[in-house]
Amino acid sequence: MLNIVIFGAPGSGKGTQSERIVEKFGINHISTGDVLRAEIKNGTELGKTAKGYIDNGQLIPDELMIDILASVFDSFEDSKGVIFDGFPRTIAQAEALKKMLKDRGQDVSIMIDLDVPEDELMVRLIKRGKDSGRADDNEETIKKRLVVYNTQTSPLKDWYKEDGKYQHINGLGSVDGIFTDIVKAVESL
Repeated sequence: MLNIVIFGAPGSGKGTQSERIVEKFGINHISTGDVLRAEIKNGTELGKTAKGYIDNGQLIPDELMIDILASVFDSFEDSKGVIFDGFPRTIAQAEALKKMLKDRGQDVSIMIDLDVPEDELMVRLIKRGKDSGRADDNEETIKKRLVVYNTQTSPLKDWYKEDGKYQHINGLGSVDGIFTDIVKAVESL
C-alpha cells in the first residue's frame, strides 16, 4: 500500500495537492482538519472538545487524534493506500502513527514536505479566510498556528529524515508544477 504523509505549514497547499494525489494514485484521503470540522459542525462531544483547542490555536491531544485516524483508516475497504493530510504534527504523533500502521502490517511510504516561506503563508491564509469564511484564518490565529507549527511540528522533518521517508518539495510556484514534483517523488519509490 502507498501511505503518504503530506506535510507543511498551514496554507502550504496540503489540501490542494492531496486532492490531486488521491486522483492520480487512487488512494484514500484522511484530512484531520476535515474530520474535525465535520465533528464540530455535527456538535458531537469530540467536536466540542476539538473546538476548544482549535479556537485557541492549539493542537488536538494525540490519543484523541490517533483514535479518530485508526477508525477512519479501518473504514476503507480494498484501499490502495492513504494520504494523511494534517497528521502527524508532533514527533509523538508520528511515533503513534507508525505504531498504528505497523499493527496493521503497514508503514509510511513517503513524507512529502511542502516548503513555503512564512510571508507567503500569511498572504494565502488571509485570502483563504476571506474566500471561504473559515474563522481560524484570521491574522491573530494564523500567527499562533505558525508558532505552534515552527515549535512543535517542524521538528518532524528531522524525524522523517532519520526514518528515510523525507522528501522536500518547493511549495512555491504553480499548482501543476508543484504536483509534477510530488508525482516524481512518489513514482521514484
